[in-house]
Amino acid sequence: MEVGKSRTAGWGRAYSRGVPGLSGRVLVVDDNKVIRQLIRVNLELEGFEVVTAADGAECLEIVHRVRPDVVTLDVVMPRLDGLRTAARLRADARTRDIPVAIISACTQFPVESGWSAGVDAFLAKPFEPTEMVRLVRRLAGRPEGEGAPGDPEPVVRPAG
Repeated sequence: MEVGKSRTAGWGRAYSRGVPGLSGRVLVVDDNKVIRQLIRVNLELEGFEVVTAADGAECLEIVHRVRPDVVTLDVVMPRLDGLRTAARLRADARTRDIPVAIISACTQFPVESGWSAGVDAFLAKPFEPTEMVRLVRRLAGRPEGEGAPGDPEPVVRPAG
């Protein structure tokens, strides 16, 4: 488990919801270290606290200890893929309400499978960092910054 620069002391209580200056805690799960770092750095620059995991199995090992506000998952990963990880997060009463976003080279099949697994949003790779930050802010329930005009919108679960 890689841990980004911590902006709070310990893995305390209600994540970062009550800590001024923090936008939220995000668990970033991707088997590609470069992608994990790219996502981590961009989220930290926006005030998020970031913890990373290399695959779905590691995500499930640490999610209860980390208590994230949002989880981002790649689809294709060793040991446990992103869709199965999302389904397991939804099946656990302790994690079922955590917003989950798939950040992957999405095709129609993972998108359709993801909705049934309980995924809240999809963002296709390659992505613009501002687009990824905007998506995570939305899922964390934080005010959104202004995106660049013409930025494509990520696919978000329809209401209802």
